[in-house]
Formats: sequence, C-alpha cells, structure tokens
Amino acid sequence: MELGLVGLGRMGGNMRERIRRAGHTVIGYDRDPDLADVDSLKELVGRLQAPRVVWVMVPAGAPTQSTIDELAGLLEPGDVVVDGGNSRWTDDEKHAEELAAKGVGFVDCGVSGGVWGLDNGYALMYGGDAENVARVQPVFDALKPEGDFGSVHAGKVGAGHFAKMVHNGIEYAMMQAYAEGWELLEKADSVENVREVFRSWQEGTVIRSWLLDLAVDALDDDEHLQGLKGFAQDSGEGRWTVEAAIDNAVPLPAITASLFARFASRQEDSPQMKMIAALRNQFGGHAVEKAGR
Repeated sequence: MELGLVGLGRMGGNMRERIRRAGHTVIGYDRDPDLADVDSLKELVGRLQAPRVVWVMVPAGAPTQSTIDELAGLLEPGDVVVDGGNSRWTDDEKHAEELAAKGVGFVDCGVSGGVWGLDNGYALMYGGDAENVARVQPVFDALKPEGDFGSVHAGKVGAGHFAKMVHNGIEYAMMQAYAEGWELLEKADSVENVREVFRSWQEGTVIRSWLLDLAVDALDDDEHLQGLKGFAQDSGEGRWTVEAAIDNAVPLPAITASLFARFASRQEDSPQMKMIAALRNQFGGHAVEKAGR
C-alpha cells in the first residue's frame, strides 16, 4: 500500500525504512529538507492515491495539533490519519471528532521500540473504528515484531495511546527498581563487582528483562556511570498515568514514586538517576547530561 509519513526523526525515519523493507511505498515529509521526500504536506497529499493514509509522527501537543489541522484542509472523505506520536488520549478524542467533520477517519497508535525498532520491530497499541484500523493493518503488520505478539487493537479512539501511557508508567517503575538496586550494590563495601552481579541476573532469574540487558550495556560503556549526571527527564506520560490513576481511583504507588524520583533528580546529582538516564539513552536514544555540566 501507499503511506504518507509526517515526521522523519529518530523514530519516524527508521519506521519509514522498515515499512519500505516490507514492500510498501512511503512518501515522507519532514521540516528538515535533507530527510524529506517532498517539500510540503500539500505535495505529500497530492502524491498519494485516494483513499489515502497519512501517519503523523511528530511531538505531542501543538506540533501534532497543527499538523492535523493542516491535513484536515488537504485530505478528502475516506482518507485516514494515524497519530503515532505520544499524544495524550484525550487529544485523540478531539482529533477524531475534528477529522470526522471532514469525513476523514482517525486511528491513534502508541509505538514502542525506540532506536531498536528498525531491526527488532515496534510494539504497537492502536485504537479506532475497525474499518479505519483495517485500512492501516498492512502498515501495522510491517512495523510489528515477527511472531504472534507485538500489536493489539486496544479499543476505541484513545485506547492505543492510553495503553502506551500505562506501558510507559510501568517502564518508569521498572527502571527505578533497577536503579535503586544498582545504587545499593554500589554502596555496599562487600560487593566488589556490581556490573558482573547485574550481568549474572541476565540468565535464570525472575528479574531478567530487556531493560536489564540494557543496564548491563550501559555499565559496559561506563562501569560506575561516572560520566553521567544524575538527571533524568520525564516525557509526560508518567504524569498522565498518575493523573489517570487519580481520576479512576486506582492506586499506583510504585509508578507514582518513580515519577517523583525523577523530579528529585533535578534537585541534586542522584546516583539512581544516572542509571535511569543511561537506560533511557540505551533503549530510546534519549539525550543524557554529562557529569560536570
């Protein structure tokens, strides 16, 4: 099938390549002309045969809103827009309503896989009407990991990003647990090789995971993480998860504590946040702050 892809950064560029490897045609637009296949959204829409599918992969909030507003004026009834960024699920409901007034369908899709997705595939959580999801299914199949798992039609519009939000909240808590354990091991006089303790956990233990593997990779790069500053940013989804928990009266003590720990990292050079920062850099290519700055 043909796909228009808006946003060709760290994630979007790799997604374009993976979809093309599956045999589909992707026409990409980005504000950086060195990355783009076309010079404008108007040209992108004009290059696609109707009915069109346009996947938006830009930062949440105002950039996504302005892109969807522009597409609403360019697309025709029967076309479908997919928001694959990290938008808040409440924004999805608004975007779906705005596009429906133009006869354009909408699907929201939470995407996980970071810088490893090109080769390993992307975990996909999508929401929307079955008819619109079916239009995008060949692209979902191209992006997902091989095998029976890795993608899900989570429910109606907003369900995909809600599921991805909860996924990221769990990720916060898991990274925090590894970071706390690492700091305690580093402090204990009797433990002389913390990195190898972490490595030993990669086989035969109940806490083995991809995050643990990435922690070992980070420690191989910098055994005591001395080159990193103990500062870790939050992408917003941890906050949204806690807010949703409050709205639904669901207790999330571990996820909430991990979010507050990131806030604490901005007040002092936290050893735990060095591990959090290292893990975020390993799986998602997120920027880190170097020690001494």
